[in-house]
Amino acid sequence: MKKNSAILILLILLALVLVFHFGILLKMIPYEITWGGRIENDTQMYVFEAISIFINLLLIFLLLMKGKGIRPYFSDRIVDGFLWAYLILFLMNTVGNIFAKTAFEKGFSVVTLIFSILIWMILRKEKPKKFSSLQGRAKENFGTELQIGLI
Repeated sequence: MKKNSAILILLILLALVLVFHFGILLKMIPYEITWGGRIENDTQMYVFEAISIFINLLLIFLLLMKGKGIRPYFSDRIVDGFLWAYLILFLMNTVGNIFAKTAFEKGFSVVTLIFSILIWMILRKEKPKKFSSLQGRAKENFGTELQIGLI
């Protein structure tokens, strides 16, 4: 899968996750089924959901920069550093969801694992193709660059 495809899939999934979190904020979805079943009152729910929404919006912002959908505000190196942090966060979240109190949240371990895989696909370096150009083939086969021109 190409990086841009992984970015697009991740952006779509993040939009759905944001809808889910706004559903919790608006009390359309009970907060008891989230955060490992550990939220005890509305105040905690608002704090945890605000943090989660911020984290997801930041990831969307980073992915848009990585995919050249918006002007980059950070260097590629900084964006990649943040994406590595997200990869670690989602891997840890996957483990946490496996041990969650609710079956609903245990199911989210699949979602966070998919997020981890997609971020890995975005971060991995592509191997350069052998013989990617006519110049490369000429140099490889004849030890010199191909000279094209009029004599």
